[in-house]
Amino acid sequence: MITFPNAKINIGLHITEKRADGFHNLESCFYPVAWADVLEAVPAADFSFSSSGIAIPGDATKNLCVKAYQLLKQDFDLPPLATHLLKIVPIGAGMGGGSSDAAFMLKMLNDIGNCGLSTAELEQYARQLGSDCAFFIQNRPQYCYEKGDQFADISLNLKGKYIVLVYPNFAISTAEAYAGVKPQLPEVNLLETLQRPMQEWRHSINNDFEAGLFPKYPILSQIKEKMYEYGAIYASMTGSGSTIYGIFDKPIHLQNNFPSSTVWQGECL
Repeated sequence: MITFPNAKINIGLHITEKRADGFHNLESCFYPVAWADVLEAVPAADFSFSSSGIAIPGDATKNLCVKAYQLLKQDFDLPPLATHLLKIVPIGAGMGGGSSDAAFMLKMLNDIGNCGLSTAELEQYARQLGSDCAFFIQNRPQYCYEKGDQFADISLNLKGKYIVLVYPNFAISTAEAYAGVKPQLPEVNLLETLQRPMQEWRHSINNDFEAGLFPKYPILSQIKEKMYEYGAIYASMTGSGSTIYGIFDKPIHLQNNFPSSTVWQGECL
C-alpha cells in the first residue's frame, strides 16, 4: 500500500500561554498543502523501516512511523511489514512533515490491519505521537487550539488560489523558536479575522514566531517581503519556521526567484 503524507501551513499562529506540563497552548488555522512525502508498506517476514530522499537525522528506530507501528501493535495484531519513506517535505520547516508521516502511517495500518478504528480513535493515537499529528487524520482545514491537537471546524476554502512555499534550506528547532516568543492572548479574534477578505489578512493575521526569528534570520523577512512584491495576497512564516509561503490569485512561477532556497508551488487544496 502506498500513501502520500502531505504538509500543512499555519494561517495565523498565536502562542497564548505556557502549560503546566511544559508545552504551550496556541491557536492557529492548519491548512493542508499538496507538497508530500511517499510512504509505502508491503508484507514482510519482519517489520522494518527504511528511508530515502532527504536524510532524516537521528536513530531510525525512533522515527515517528516506527513509533506509530509500535503504538498500534500494542493493541492490535498487525502483520509484519517492510515500510519505506521517500522523504520529500523538508525537515524542521514548520510544515508538519514528520507529523503527517506518522498520521498517515496510522491510517494505513488501520486499513492493513483491519483495526476498525474511527476517526476520533485514530486522533487519540496520533496525539500520543506528537501535537501536530492528530490534524493529519482528517487532513482538512481546522481551527486548532490547546497544544494544536484540539480542533473546531472552520469554513475556509482556498481552492482556486495558488501557493508558493519557500524553504531557505535551513531548519529551525521548535525549542529555538519558542525561546524567542512570549505567550500572550491575541489582540484579534483569529476565527473572525479568517472570515474577512484575504486582502485584509496582511494587516491582521500574524505568526507570533516571526517577531523572534526574523531579526535572527533576516532572509526570512526578505522572502516574505518578496512574496508581496511578486503579488501575494497574503504571506507568512508557517509553524515555527523556517518555511515562508505566499498565497496568490493566479498561477505564478517563482522557482528561479529564490536560488538559494527550495521552492514548491501549486494549487491550493
